[in-house]
Amino acid sequence: MPTARLFYALWPDPPMAQTLSTWAALAQPHSHGRPMRTETLHMTLAFLGQVEREIADELIDATAYHRLQPGSVTLDRYGVFDRPRILWAGPAQTPDGLQASHDGLWLWLSAFGFAPPAQPFRPHVTLLRNIERHDPPASAPPPLTWRYDRMVLVASESTDGGSRYRVVARSRPQPG
Repeated sequence: MPTARLFYALWPDPPMAQTLSTWAALAQPHSHGRPMRTETLHMTLAFLGQVEREIADELIDATAYHRLQPGSVTLDRYGVFDRPRILWAGPAQTPDGLQASHDGLWLWLSAFGFAPPAQPFRPHVTLLRNIERHDPPASAPPPLTWRYDRMVLVASESTDGGSRYRVVARSRPQPG
C-alpha cells in the first residue's frame, strides 16, 4: 500500500522565513554546516512519519477543521542537537499556548491511531544541518516573535538533492 511521509508544522510567511534564513547565515561561520533552503524553514508540531495513503487522505480532508488557538512564540536563542548535527533557533521557554496547541494536536491525532512521541516537545526551526561544532553561537540575533493562527500538513518527498516539502493541507484560523 502506498504511503506518504507527513508532519504538521507552523509555516512562516515569506518575511519571517527570510529573517530565519538570515539567522542561519549569521550562525554558519561559527557552526559551518549546510543551511536549510528558505522555502523549507518551519517549526514541526507533530512528525507522523510514513502514513498509509488512506489515512493520509483522511488527514488532508480533516486538517481544515482542526483549528489552532492563535498565539506567538519568540525565537531568542540558538541551540544544537548533537546526534543529528543540527543547529536550530527556538524559544528559551515554550509558551503555554504553543504547548497546549501541540498537546491538543496529538490528542486529535490519537483518533487516527497516532501516539505522541516519548520526548518532550522542544519547539525549534532547523537552520543548519551537518554542523561541525557541538556548541551554538554565543549570542543570537535580536528576538524574533512569530505569530501564528494555523498549521499546515506537509508531505516530505525524497529527491536527489535532499527532501522536498509540499504543503498538502492547511488548517483554518479561528473565527473571530
